[in-house]
Amino acid sequence: QVQVVESGGGLVQPGGSLRLSCTASGSIWSIYALGWYRQAPGNERDLIATITEGGITTYSDTMKGRITISREITKDRGMSAANLHMSSLQPEDTAVYYCNAQTGPESFTWGQGTQVTVSS
Repeated sequence: QVQVVESGGGLVQPGGSLRLSCTASGSIWSIYALGWYRQAPGNERDLIATITEGGITTYSDTMKGRITISREITKDRGMSAANLHMSSLQPEDTAVYYCNAQTGPESFTWGQGTQVTVSS
C-alpha cells in the first residue's frame, strides 16, 4: 500500500509564493503518478497538476502559469515525492490542498490535505 502526506501549507500574503510537498511512503514502486488538487469551502475538489514517474506533467487551467510541479525519485524504489511551487497567490487560492497517488487506472490514495490561506 501507498501513503501520502502533504506539507508546506500556511498563511501567505497576496502576491506571495509557497512550496507544497507530497511525500509518499510504502509501496512507492507502484505509483504511476502523483497529483495535486485543491478544495475551497463549498466547492468541489479540483485538479491542479499531475506528474508521472517518467516526468510527464499536466496542468489544469485553474492555476496554470503560476505553478510548477516537480518530482523526486528514490533510486531503485520509485517516485517518492511531488512538489508544487505556487507563485502570485491570491485570496481566491485559499483552500485545502490535497495530494493523490495513482497506482492503477482506478486506484488512488489521498492524503489528509494541507491548508493554504492567502490573506493580508
